[in-house]
Amino acid sequence: MNKQHYPIVRKTKLFNMLYKFLFPVYQSLGVSFILFLARVGFGTMFLTHGLQKMANFSALSNSFPGVMGMGSKLSLCMAIFAEVFCTLGFITGFLYRLSMIPMIVTMIVAVFTIHANDPLATKELAILYLMIFIIMYIAGPGAIAVDYYFVKR
Repeated sequence: MNKQHYPIVRKTKLFNMLYKFLFPVYQSLGVSFILFLARVGFGTMFLTHGLQKMANFSALSNSFPGVMGMGSKLSLCMAIFAEVFCTLGFITGFLYRLSMIPMIVTMIVAVFTIHANDPLATKELAILYLMIFIIMYIAGPGAIAVDYYFVKR
């Protein structure tokens, strides 16, 4: 579409801010390839946790810890949403930063609420995922991502 169709919208600060948030500046092909490998590697590992929760939904729905006043089933559904559906957005680079927000929130809840009183060895994986997701959020998806094709149009 021509930019002429949206002359007012393109000039607003909110639109520019939202556009930069959803479609960040892209790095060189080498950095983009490294980011792609990180997305696929870490995303696939994180996806296995969500798929495991999804497969055992009926068994986990009563014993899954409720968070922030939500019941077990709703907390489990939100964890599955972050660990499966948002992770697919992370891996493919589709609405990358938007899909990472639930993933980061899930790991914050896991570290500081669910495993708050556990030893470091128990919450170590959640801390690692949280650190990786924050770094990947800041770095952006790179040019080998679905979002890149929205920017190129």
